[in-house]
Amino acid sequence: MGATMVEYKDYYAILGVPRDADEQTIKKAYRKLARQYHPDVNPGDAEAERKFKEINEAYAVLSDPEKRRKYDRFGAQWEQYERAGVNPEDVIWQDFGVGPGGGRTYTRTVTPEELDELLGGLGGFAGGGFSDFFENLFGGGIGGARPRARRPHSADFRGRPAQGQDVEVPVEVTLEEAYRGATRTLQMEDGRRIEVRIPPGVRTGSRIRIAGEGAPGPDGRRGDLYLRVRVAPHPRFRPEGDDLHTSAQVDLYTAVLGGEIQVPTLDRPVMLRIPPGTQPGKRFRLRGLGMPSLKDPSKRGDLFVEVRVAIPTDLSPEERRLFQELRRLREGQRVS
Repeated sequence: MGATMVEYKDYYAILGVPRDADEQTIKKAYRKLARQYHPDVNPGDAEAERKFKEINEAYAVLSDPEKRRKYDRFGAQWEQYERAGVNPEDVIWQDFGVGPGGGRTYTRTVTPEELDELLGGLGGFAGGGFSDFFENLFGGGIGGARPRARRPHSADFRGRPAQGQDVEVPVEVTLEEAYRGATRTLQMEDGRRIEVRIPPGVRTGSRIRIAGEGAPGPDGRRGDLYLRVRVAPHPRFRPEGDDLHTSAQVDLYTAVLGGEIQVPTLDRPVMLRIPPGTQPGKRFRLRGLGMPSLKDPSKRGDLFVEVRVAIPTDLSPEERRLFQELRRLREGQRVS
């Protein structure tokens, strides 16, 4: 049975750049699209997740000059043969070593093993596996191979060793560190000590990439290091996205008559005005006193404060008498 034909992927069209785009143009287009379709921005949106994976795949190829050159040559030929209804597994390819200008040439069939390593062990990327097109052409041989994780010791079709594996490390931070940003010194398995910066606005589940600090490949080139962040629970504040929630205790007299109370924040205490007759459970919104946005730390969420009215339990005889008098006055007003 022949291999399943898969759809050709035009990585230039996916990023919306011309085929002669320079490195900065490609990077700018990728960053814009990655922000637009990032899963954190589009939770539960399957189409956005698909686009995000496609964008990452395109950038993984076009951002590397060598990989881009290989894609430009083999990818274009793949598209031609696919349109002609020819199985690329049966195609005779020109050897990559022959350049323009003549000289002796010869042809041979590219083996699945060579195609498997064509991009130098590029492997998976943050955001999901590669498409069937990528896997069939570059990653897993011909015939519907399934996406695979990056292997640490793969080599390209010229026998050159590939870069190493990506490494993921869990990191826990306090809410205050998530608010202000923090640094951590990591002890790696190979004995290295790495100081990493955790930006303001991270939340549980945030994934931070440190390029070139992963496991080394046979030639010394390292993969990337990813920090998987967990924000520890806080005794006073509960984060929800970029907003914070807390509670504040108000004495009975302030709740009835009105006044001001001091409310702590992650930055500094602020004064909150309590209107007369404030009921237990009333929520106040303090704009701009929540968590900084991970995308733009100059923007912040809000702080929501829920009022808890403290009912006195140790009344003196005089206080009790006054409360009873207030109750009689209140009942008398109702009768009249």
